[in-house]
Amino acid sequence: MILLFVRAYLSLLTWERPIARRDFANVYRRVRDHAVTTVSPRADSCARASRAVNLACAAYFKEVQCLQRSATLVCLLRDLGSPAFLVLGAQHLPFSGHAWVEVNGEIVNDDKLTVLKFGILDRC
Repeated sequence: MILLFVRAYLSLLTWERPIARRDFANVYRRVRDHAVTTVSPRADSCARASRAVNLACAAYFKEVQCLQRSATLVCLLRDLGSPAFLVLGAQHLPFSGHAWVEVNGEIVNDDKLTVLKFGILDRC
């Protein structure tokens, strides 16, 4: 678990610059191109990765945005062999954007009621 926590924290750091610069195309491209490893995922991979990312977010030096948290979780899950997707959504009024993670069509890191407020723009 410590290794997953460290990997999650370091991943949060790698997303800091492109998100601060609003370089969302770079974030999108990096997540899209991050391949799923050929390792068979453990049954508890999603739970372990989610816990590690949540702990890393709690220890992070500033508030973590949903895009940063979700991009970190997707890449970590793909490294563990899970076919995770970053889902980008938006709502019209008041305008708001949101990002979350899905594995096999199931929401991993968010509440289903929260996600229902957003129309899906893309999955990568």
